[in-house]
Amino acid sequence: MKKLSITLSLISCVLLCSCGGLGSLGTGSSSGSSVLGSVLGAVTNGSTLSNILTSVIGTDKPSQEYLIGTWTYVEPGVAFTSDNLLAKAGGEVAATTAKEKLSSYYNGVGISSSNTYIQFNSDGTFNSKIDGKTFSGTYTYDAKTAKINMKGLLLSLPAYAKRTSNGLSVLFESKKLLSALQMVSAVSGNSNLEAIGTLSKNYDGIRMGFDMRK
Repeated sequence: MKKLSITLSLISCVLLCSCGGLGSLGTGSSSGSSVLGSVLGAVTNGSTLSNILTSVIGTDKPSQEYLIGTWTYVEPGVAFTSDNLLAKAGGEVAATTAKEKLSSYYNGVGISSSNTYIQFNSDGTFNSKIDGKTFSGTYTYDAKTAKINMKGLLLSLPAYAKRTSNGLSVLFESKKLLSALQMVSAVSGNSNLEAIGTLSKNYDGIRMGFDMRK
């Protein structure tokens, strides 16, 4: 009953504010009414509603100890960065759409659970493979900001950790994600990489990366 009350309140907020700043939470070209329709449609979806409530109510910053271990790719990960309740609601809708598109792009690049993982070691080193390409080095982690700074021989890659109900999201600012994928891609000009670059421009305030499990 409490969850239903929160849901109704959330929908009311969206109705009242749909003519305001929600347009920037989608693709940037939608009108207030079309964004409103997307928000209401997604809020009726159980998994999206769960994501909204978890993001607003729960804490998602993992501890240093939680980070340690080997994390294997499961599916694309996305997270909206705003702390505002309404922005989180709209952001989850945009993030859900981005996640669906990223899934097809990742498949096109070749990213799968069999060739993509990150291992964080307690001594401050990490080992990883993205699409089967090795990236290793040292890392530091700030539990207050959930920021991971990974430094390899040729690339420094800042990321953000988000604890999920099933494991861990390792997320990047969109341009950094594209840089990482370009680094490991064996095919220059890959259309899926170009699509990821275009996608990232249309979703301000969303970090993109990988949902992972031990």
